[in-house]
Amino acid sequence: MSTEPEVAPTVREEEPPPAEEAAKAEARASSQALSDLLAPARPSITAGVILQVFGSIATIAPYVAIAELGKTFLAGGEVDRARVWWICAAVVVALLARTLLSGAALSVTHFADARLQGIIRTRIVERLGRVPLGWFTQNSSGLVRKATQNDINDIHYLVAHGAVETTAAITVPLAGLAYLFVLDWRLALVGIATIPFYLVAYAVMARGMTAKMLEMNQGIARISATIVEFVSGISVVKTFGQAGRAHAAYRTAATRFGDAYGAWVRPMLRTDALATIPISAPAVLLVNLGFGTWFVREGWVSVVDVVTAALVAMSLPAAIMTVSFGMQARREAAAAAKRITDLLATPVLPEPADPRVPTSAQVRFDGVGFSYDGQHKVLRDVSLTLPVGTVTALVGPSGSGKSTLATLVARFHDVDEGSVSLGGVDVRNIATDQLYRQVGFVLQDVQLLHATIADNIRLARPDATLDQVRDAARLAQIDDRVLALPRGYDSVVGDDALLSGGEAQRVSIARAILADPPVLVLDEATAFADPESESRIQTALAQLVGGRTLLVIAHRLASIVSADQIVVLDRGRIAETGTHEELVTADGVYARMWRAHQGQADSAVAGEGETR
Repeated sequence: MSTEPEVAPTVREEEPPPAEEAAKAEARASSQALSDLLAPARPSITAGVILQVFGSIATIAPYVAIAELGKTFLAGGEVDRARVWWICAAVVVALLARTLLSGAALSVTHFADARLQGIIRTRIVERLGRVPLGWFTQNSSGLVRKATQNDINDIHYLVAHGAVETTAAITVPLAGLAYLFVLDWRLALVGIATIPFYLVAYAVMARGMTAKMLEMNQGIARISATIVEFVSGISVVKTFGQAGRAHAAYRTAATRFGDAYGAWVRPMLRTDALATIPISAPAVLLVNLGFGTWFVREGWVSVVDVVTAALVAMSLPAAIMTVSFGMQARREAAAAAKRITDLLATPVLPEPADPRVPTSAQVRFDGVGFSYDGQHKVLRDVSLTLPVGTVTALVGPSGSGKSTLATLVARFHDVDEGSVSLGGVDVRNIATDQLYRQVGFVLQDVQLLHATIADNIRLARPDATLDQVRDAARLAQIDDRVLALPRGYDSVVGDDALLSGGEAQRVSIARAILADPPVLVLDEATAFADPESESRIQTALAQLVGGRTLLVIAHRLASIVSADQIVVLDRGRIAETGTHEELVTADGVYARMWRAHQGQADSAVAGEGETR
């Protein structure tokens, strides 16, 4: 037998699940974000809370008055009328003070909330005004709208109402409880006798709630994603008779969420139902009157004291529920604050310490490399010069990096390798407001403001005359269409100016023409225009070159055959460069694309002839 002593096994403390730890870390981060965000309003919130404390203390006056009036009337003999009037007057003054103090508290917090909303929205605008333009192409407008509307509204309740209402809910029963101790300590203990039962049940319900809430939020996010996916593609899936299969993902996500939510909520609802019984009004009243009867029989207290104590105790359940709702509001506000602070933490575009001004409109890419995520290269070692007064066309398969390369000119992003220069100056050394005056951009995804057509066109030149606006619109082939609108150039986009995709693009092109930048980038700018309009637009743009640098991205190769140089991108690299004739003769990537394009054109012509 072994003589070695037995070693007791080491007992390790049970570690919380990773999900619970992650949820707690997220909750701590949200709480800190809320604290930081509320800093400007904290002095006012504190002042409002102090005012509400005194207002809530005054609320106890009616309870005290009931006790004192009861004792006065039951004292026997002639009623002391003066004492009765003094008590009534004291109640009126106390209630008036409560009204004034509570109103003042809410006024202070509402003014603080208005100032805080202004501060937050100003900070968001200032931050978004300094982020790279590429951020807006990667993030939806819903993110900004949620932060500036829904999330700020969640914080509104906490600042304007939550702190004051929670203070009132806590102060009133505490003041009442203090008064009960003055009456009799036994009555005070009976008044709070049922609360421990509720707190124990609530602690049981709250176990793992943080992780569960995180899981529920993730489930809701999955359902939302499947709804968006289903709705956005519903026309296609119904056309092919696959509606049942298409919404299977939504049905699966919703079923899993429902099962998980039900498994969590069902036992919690049973516990909650049992937990609220001890703090319900009938239960509190029954306990207080039952024990009060005993105390009266023993001669410890009077009947008036028991009635007063019961009335004070009846205020406790409402206070507990108000505090519970306040805690929930704080959790929602903390989550909202985290989203807002994340938005405010968006990296800004660095401004040069010693900005320089470009001397010409020549654009040069020198060994450019770029990646959106830092891992997968979108552009590799791209070197290219766009001479002044020339048209350069970027072509290539989808995903080859055409749009990415074009956006680097306007510094939508900063390159990872190499440099992009304008007039011999690295764009990173040009002040952004100066850069945006030098480079105009017409995006494939057109964005028009809810304003008049004239104001949309003169966006970069607010002082432009109507004649100048119309000149730009004529060159963009949109003047006749605008004049046909109910109020012409005074028609409002979205109201009495309902434009097609091609028409909206021509308005954006007119806007870029009026801005008259030395460098103009057209990213699939004529994608929604019909072939005839596209040809007219390209002709008009070609007439504008005169000392300007034009960079065009187009899928329709026929529209760029007259470009001074055509650059073929393939997998993030420059595969070929030359004129149309040179590239067709070289019989490379461009030649294959051109033959495919010609084949599509011939098929379209043949199909049109057959229909005739």
